[in-house]
Amino acid sequence: MRGASEVRCKVLCKHRCKALYKADARSVCPPRGPLKERFVSAKVLGKPIEDDGGVLVKVEAVQPATPSRPVAVRVHSAVGTAVVLWQGALEAVGREHYVEWTVDEGIAWEANTWPSTSGASGLREDGDRIVFRGQLSLTEDGGAVLELDGALVLFDLADPLLPEGVDGSWVEVCVARDRVTVWPYEV
Repeated sequence: MRGASEVRCKVLCKHRCKALYKADARSVCPPRGPLKERFVSAKVLGKPIEDDGGVLVKVEAVQPATPSRPVAVRVHSAVGTAVVLWQGALEAVGREHYVEWTVDEGIAWEANTWPSTSGASGLREDGDRIVFRGQLSLTEDGGAVLELDGALVLFDLADPLLPEGVDGSWVEVCVARDRVTVWPYEV
């Protein structure tokens, strides 16, 4: 797994630079500058936020990549399967990988997010949408983190905002398939 000093830019500044930076003087988030001054250790559900709690998944190709779009893959995890976008090497498809989830759609209460009657993590497809079920935690910077069987999936908040008392509850978040990406990494 990545060291505590390595994080995706989204974790720190939510600019979604889609690059891995080391928190040192040479590392720069293009919109905001060096990361070292902004690196703050935080905890979500008792885990350091820089520890994304990645999940091991089996990846199989579904649709080939095009010059303007990553390859679509089906990921098989312990809590379900879904077709998502792949940001790894094409030759790595067909194997097991630890992945980090990126979702480029905000949580909007009762629009794409609602309470879950189940207290178990889940991942499934519903037409052209992906449904994540997990425990929700709100962050100090106005974002949200969904714990999905040990993986921490970061979300921005959208309107309508989450109601009081939702922090720590089990929810389902339903997002467009083409807004969900997995990024493989080495353990």
